Amino acid sequence: MLRSTLESVFDAIDELQIQAEVIVVNDASTDNTATIARSLQCRVIDVELRNIGAVRNAGAAIASNDWLFFLDADTLLPTRTLAGAADMLARGFAGGGAHVSIPDHPRVNWFKKLMIFGVKVFWQAIAGKAAGCFMFCQKSIFEQFGGFDETVFAAEEWFFSVETTKRGKFGLVRHPVITSARKLHTYSTFELIRFLTLPVLTTAPLFSTRQGLEILYDDKR
Repeated sequence: MLRSTLESVFDAIDELQIQAEVIVVNDASTDNTATIARSLQCRVIDVELRNIGAVRNAGAAIASNDWLFFLDADTLLPTRTLAGAADMLARGFAGGGAHVSIPDHPRVNWFKKLMIFGVKVFWQAIAGKAAGCFMFCQKSIFEQFGGFDETVFAAEEWFFSVETTKRGKFGLVRHPVITSARKLHTYSTFELIRFLTLPVLTTAPLFSTRQGLEILYDDKR
């Protein structure tokens, strides 16, 4: 999936004629992440952080451009989506995200689809927050609030959205990114429900450990 993701990024960059650098943060992967990224002329940094926010911060720390875009390795970036994000930044927006499309899969039942629909409605339509698979912002603003919160192991996109909104206009690009349905068909309905209800079931400080976040950190292959 990483190769397809990176190819979508380079296609969008080329079509829009944007000057950009593509940075891949390789967080202790056991696959061919670094090899694939380097074969496509990406800048690769190797880390062992096992914290999603910290990994994103590591990439942002070495970025040299004024705009930052964060994209998950299993998410395709259409040209129209990148164009919408770049237009917002050019018009002075502090940052934002995009709507998300998940392809149909025969092992994703109607109940899983309903759960994801509910999450999308709450997270974006009601709360107006960016999805973690794609976010963007002005680098100067990102540096003002110190980047992603590294004291938590999930929902770093909520923190990003809140802090960015405090400092300027925040928008969601209507044309969606396309993210993989792999987690939906890899994990059972019960496992997904347990993950989504973790905030109301746990007695520990929210997302202060990786416990209960196996979907994010110990992904089944």
